Amino acid sequence: MTKHQDPRVRIIGRRTLSEGFIHLEEITLEQDMSDGETVTLTREVHDHGRAATILLFDPKRQSIVLVRQLRVPVLLQGDPAYMIEAPAGLLDDDTPEVAICREALEETGYHVGKVTHLFDAYMSPGSLTERTSFFVGLIDVTEKAGDGGGLAHEGEDIEVLEIPFDEAFGMIVTGEICDGKTIMLLQWAQLNRAKLSA
Repeated sequence: MTKHQDPRVRIIGRRTLSEGFIHLEEITLEQDMSDGETVTLTREVHDHGRAATILLFDPKRQSIVLVRQLRVPVLLQGDPAYMIEAPAGLLDDDTPEVAICREALEETGYHVGKVTHLFDAYMSPGSLTERTSFFVGLIDVTEKAGDGGGLAHEGEDIEVLEIPFDEAFGMIVTGEICDGKTIMLLQWAQLNRAKLSA
């Protein structure tokens, strides 16, 4: 991957604040402003690595497979703690294609033979380094390769849901689906429904 440098910004200090479930750093930098002034800024950055997510679509049944799992930050916001979302996970030194097939099997029990890369996106670039690769994969929901549910030793307790596509798309409006990556995948699928169903 090419590292892009911007001459207007110079990192002058880095300090680790936390190295637990996440890696949190304090970054000190100099920025040349548009008015010619140079300022020193300090920002906290959560380094979460690279990730991948997938929309599992059954063209015969016109349904998708999503998961429901606990999200502590959402709980802290006072919203329902169990979110409905597309399967996803960190790459863990794999390619995005390999990682998302692994995550789909672990979380949902579905083996995806071929995945199609759609796009990459930074999910919250104001504070997160995480760059997510988005995929779609066609499945037959009647053919499961495993139980899914996630990995118990990682504290995962994931519910697998098959939802008709039109119903899932409507859940964006009702707020039942409020996860950014899932909304992006559903919007892409709505625009490309004919291609997915061919």
